Amino acid sequence: MTGTIDPTDIKILQNLQENSRLTVKELAAAINLSTTPTFERVKRLEREGYIKKYVAVLDAEKLECGFVAFCYLKMKQHSYENGMRIMEAVQNIPEIVECYNISGDYDFLLKIYVQDMKSYQQFILRILGDLDCIGSLSSSFVLGEVKNSHQLPLVTP
Repeated sequence: MTGTIDPTDIKILQNLQENSRLTVKELAAAINLSTTPTFERVKRLEREGYIKKYVAVLDAEKLECGFVAFCYLKMKQHSYENGMRIMEAVQNIPEIVECYNISGDYDFLLKIYVQDMKSYQQFILRILGDLDCIGSLSSSFVLGEVKNSHQLPLVTP
């Protein structure tokens, strides 16, 4: 973190991480500040990029896409072009919700949501199988979710 945020900003961020639907009035009450300075601080935090966006966390099970797989990809050949092709391709594949360029035995780690194992098999064959820059992949499947908070650990400066 840069030195431009103070403990009050941290309280704002903590509260918004917990519930991004708080009104300015509710947020102001939670941090013991009046509404106008609270509003101005939130707008500054948004403008400076501390707050990237507001989202709704959906229930994947209820939406029938609760089968979660982590897929490790290895490029066929290490090249800038292959890396860029993979990074560009994942942007347009809705089942891939997270993608990381990683170190170690594999080059990328994907988090994928689909309906079930059969859907995952089809995804691997039809979607990832069409990317000829992928040399190999390995999958792990989520048996049960232990923690999924979406909240960053914020420390008061």
